[in-house]
Amino acid sequence: MLSPKKVKHRKVFKGRMTGAAHRGSSIAYGEYALKAVGCGRMTSQQIEAARIAINRKVKRGGKMWIRIFPDKPFTRKPAETRMGKGKGSPEGWVAIIKPGRILYELAGVDGELAREALRLAANKLPFPTKIIDMDSTL
Repeated sequence: MLSPKKVKHRKVFKGRMTGAAHRGSSIAYGEYALKAVGCGRMTSQQIEAARIAINRKVKRGGKMWIRIFPDKPFTRKPAETRMGKGKGSPEGWVAIIKPGRILYELAGVDGELAREALRLAANKLPFPTKIIDMDSTL
């Protein structure tokens, strides 16, 4: 699973997911891409599950880029614990996704195969997405 090697703070505030993504909102490397339409938090397990779905479909053909990284820790308190007594311990890592963010890019495969692979990856994610290509973004 993806996680940072080193962080400045072990626990961070939850924050808000308002607004649209400005950085990382256009295709930079590939020909086809999976773009977020809604906002949400994407865990490192979900990033990995979508990556595996894409790789299984294209069968090591072409090249794939993951354009997001889970750099924010989330915490959880133990089960059956009373309220209070401070914040829970870090449980995992998430990437904050805003509408317009490019998640995955594909190149070197034909359009039909790329769309099917990205559709399978989109089914693993907790927010709505759409598949775009270089022609539609020009």
